[in-house]
Amino acid sequence: MAIVNRLTVDGRDYFLPDPVSELKGKILEAIKAGGGYVNVPPLRGGPGVDILFSPGMPVTWSQFEVGDSGPQSDEPVDDVPDYEL
Repeated sequence: MAIVNRLTVDGRDYFLPDPVSELKGKILEAIKAGGGYVNVPPLRGGPGVDILFSPGMPVTWSQFEVGDSGPQSDEPVDDVPDYEL
């Protein structure tokens, strides 16, 4: 099982791999300084996203385990609605 962290900033979710203690420290420093940009890394590779954190901005953390869902079937699923897009 893998641990995934969810950072919710002003209603937007960002999913991050463990560990996040360094990122939490950077966010706290930015808020204590009256505001500042912090780079939030992506879950899988890439440059991440720069977010401006400021005092009073709603920020929440949650953590959950993600495990294997079992063997996957190669058969197509027919119960997916077709919206004719």
